[in-house]
Amino acid sequence: MDTNLPEWRREGDEIRRTVTAPDFPTAIRIVDEIAVKAEELNHHPDIDIRWRTLHLTLTTHDKGGLTDLDFTLAAIIDDIATKHGA
Repeated sequence: MDTNLPEWRREGDEIRRTVTAPDFPTAIRIVDEIAVKAEELNHHPDIDIRWRTLHLTLTTHDKGGLTDLDFTLAAIIDDIATKHGA
């Protein structure tokens, strides 16, 4: 696993991260920004929203596992989360 992504953990053919936002509106803003980047990359994470906690999972389903795109999007998600104080 990419050592530049310390918040992510590998589980089989997926990488996962939990992000805790300062509040619910900020959590939604984080999801909104992730959605824009995901559309640009045509690569979409699974996101489970629980109040201010986001559980994110990345894998490349059509490739049967992890690809560089997963790690690229993970780094983008990290930047978005940090920008919002999460």
